[in-house]
Amino acid sequence: MKSLIASAAITSRDNTKFKALRALAEDAREPRKQGRAIADGIHLVANAIARGAQIQQLVISEGAQNHPEVVALQMHNPTLDTLVLRDTLYREIFALSASVGISAVVEIPAIPVLNLSTGAVVLDAVQDAGNVGAILRTAAAAGVCTVVLGNGCAGAWTPRVLRAGQGAHFSLTIHEQIDLAELMKNARTKSVATVAKDAESIYNLNLTEPIVWLFGNEGAGLSPTLAALATHRATIPLDVTTESLNVGAAAAICLFEAVRQRRRSGGFEKH
Repeated sequence: MKSLIASAAITSRDNTKFKALRALAEDAREPRKQGRAIADGIHLVANAIARGAQIQQLVISEGAQNHPEVVALQMHNPTLDTLVLRDTLYREIFALSASVGISAVVEIPAIPVLNLSTGAVVLDAVQDAGNVGAILRTAAAAGVCTVVLGNGCAGAWTPRVLRAGQGAHFSLTIHEQIDLAELMKNARTKSVATVAKDAESIYNLNLTEPIVWLFGNEGAGLSPTLAALATHRATIPLDVTTESLNVGAAAAICLFEAVRQRRRSGGFEKH
């Protein structure tokens, strides 16, 4: 399938549009400062568009212009500002790019006032980008719409977290660099601190009401201060040969145990 919206590719590093895009990519560690992030790969870009993300610019490698999925995406969104780069220039900016050379500059949504009354996922110093992205994706799938990242977490809008989230960002309200201890001191919603031991089984708790879930760092787990501020402590029963679970796996088990309980009670709603 040949592109009907093909454009001449930028071939020079001195091009002002290429320079601006490279500068944005180089500052991608703190995208909230610029209010923009880079979504990389055909599936992430398509999901962002489908979920109503504000796309400032599509960026396509010259070799991807005739890829069927790229052509289809352009034909359904013909008004999007599109920049085509020679393949070598595209790879300079998107060195970790997915196999199909398409990315998008997306606007980071404005952050509303933080409200825990309908439940949330709270992450304490979860540093691995893959884990943060996976938890965002799980939260969206489980109907939890608010995610709070404390200090020390991987940045939610960095390229690696965006890629792992696969579009979940655009279904969530994401708060970053929050003082979690102060937040939980003032919380009035039922909260569950997930810990490795000395706690009640997750399967014995009533999870049908809104829950603020607290998940901790990959190595150290949840800080004792935060665990003490929660209304409940819970653990996932494991085989005696296993010491712990990856935080992304633990979050999925907890959130979907809550989904199971709400559906069984007839009370499943997004929260």
